[in-house]
Amino acid sequence: MKKTVRIIAGAALAVAFQATAAPPLPAFNIDIAETSISGISSGAFMAVQFQVAHSSIIKGAGIIAGGPYYCARDDFFRATTTCSCTGEPFLDCKVTDASAEVPALVEATRRFHAERRIDDPANLARQRVVTVVGTADGLVPPTITAQLHAYYAASGMPWSSVSPVVVDGAGHTLPTLDFGRDCGLTETPYIGRCRFDSAKAILDWIYGQGVPLPPAPVRAPRRPTGRFVEFDQRPYLPADAPSPFTWGNGLDNSGWLYVPAACARGERCRLHIALHGCKQGQNFLPLRPPPGGGLYYGTTFVKNAGYHRWADDNRLVVLYPQAVSIPGWNPNGCWDWWGYTGAHYADRDGVQIRTIRAMVDRLASGRRDN
Repeated sequence: MKKTVRIIAGAALAVAFQATAAPPLPAFNIDIAETSISGISSGAFMAVQFQVAHSSIIKGAGIIAGGPYYCARDDFFRATTTCSCTGEPFLDCKVTDASAEVPALVEATRRFHAERRIDDPANLARQRVVTVVGTADGLVPPTITAQLHAYYAASGMPWSSVSPVVVDGAGHTLPTLDFGRDCGLTETPYIGRCRFDSAKAILDWIYGQGVPLPPAPVRAPRRPTGRFVEFDQRPYLPADAPSPFTWGNGLDNSGWLYVPAACARGERCRLHIALHGCKQGQNFLPLRPPPGGGLYYGTTFVKNAGYHRWADDNRLVVLYPQAVSIPGWNPNGCWDWWGYTGAHYADRDGVQIRTIRAMVDRLASGRRDN
């Protein structure tokens, strides 16, 4: 009898959960070749991984406090000591001007392509990249960004395609014009009032050159008129992915989307993917309440990173996938850039990269020739 009660109760909970699940992603008239990506910290390392793994569809990238592709090489300790200083105070920081060992990363990139695990890295030569780093960033020091530049150069990207931004006095933070804590701090919400608009710098550099899609260059924002939409991330997980109920894939059940009215009407649009950093996912529970209050981090990154302010007038759908904490494995809710989801975390077979690509394909599935 007790077993029957448990089964019935479990079924009732499942039905209730399904009833409250967010809807799936809509399809828009998006040119997939106009896709770009950006991220901060672990989101920056993941942005580089996606940029390289799917270089054939990426137009450009914005890397805020991030480093070169495959820097960790499947090693948590390398990730937190030689590719960043995020292991302190428990692990000594060993970051130097050459600690990422860029030649080895370039060789790994070529090997992955030969094994058909990533797109042709020659595609990087046509992309445009913005890098942003603070001079007071002690977690991902500026020298790691310098080694990212070296990786791009060795991969064939001309220096004229790179816009390096150094924010004087900024800590480990996403620089914005006027949201967040003091620019020099390295603390939650890792968004800082730096009098610098990272979102504008990234989008303008990627899309503001030439006229691939009107209007261009990127226009100054009016008050946003589009809408934020929560969507169910689970339908985009690969069939062989770990169950979402175990959090083994590191992905939350839902993510967010910003949709300009023009894109909702079916006008031709483009797509930007914005990846949060560690301790910035919607279900992360910070020790200090984020600006605006609340128990969880919630939509602090989604609604304050600044991308949506530029989306309406530039016909830009913004995708905000969400990672989630895994007790013991990934307590800070970081994107996987060292291998906690498996050996393929940095290539097209990685569960997080495959899921984000499935989201991109769905969003662009309404493409019309116009």
